[in-house]
Amino acid sequence: MRYYATYDSVIGQLFVVAEDDQIKALYLREEDFSKGEGKRTITYSEEHSLLKKAVTQLHEYFSGERKAFELPLHGEGTQFQMKVWDILNKIPYGKTQSYQDVAIAMGNEKAVRAIGQANKANKLPILIPCHRVIGKDKALTGYAGKRTNVKEQLLLLEGATYKK
Repeated sequence: MRYYATYDSVIGQLFVVAEDDQIKALYLREEDFSKGEGKRTITYSEEHSLLKKAVTQLHEYFSGERKAFELPLHGEGTQFQMKVWDILNKIPYGKTQSYQDVAIAMGNEKAVRAIGQANKANKLPILIPCHRVIGKDKALTGYAGKRTNVKEQLLLLEGATYKK
């Protein structure tokens, strides 16, 4: 059974989804939550132990007390996407890498657009820090669609440098 909880953050209300003792998704807007969960049966629970832990860690992150998440995550994607997300998890708090840097780390410097698509497919934003990936020129590029303002807020929170 799928459960969810919400957390009111500086970037808006977040929706955290858990199933089988794993975090399955984090949605940045109610619209995304409704679309992403679709017709699945899902139950709101403030008492679900894993969701309580996730909400606590999100609060610590947005309060500047947490730099890494310690949650059982289950990202669903292709082998390529999973490899990208593994690299994203290695980008330290407060640091950024370009899409090209990630492509080079993957061993395919021409995969820049594919890296962008893998970021877009990430159902665990913030927890898998796709917001730390920016343009080669240090400029902000798309995040959660066209919401670069959200990416900017997360990078500001972390003290990361980028070009406006």
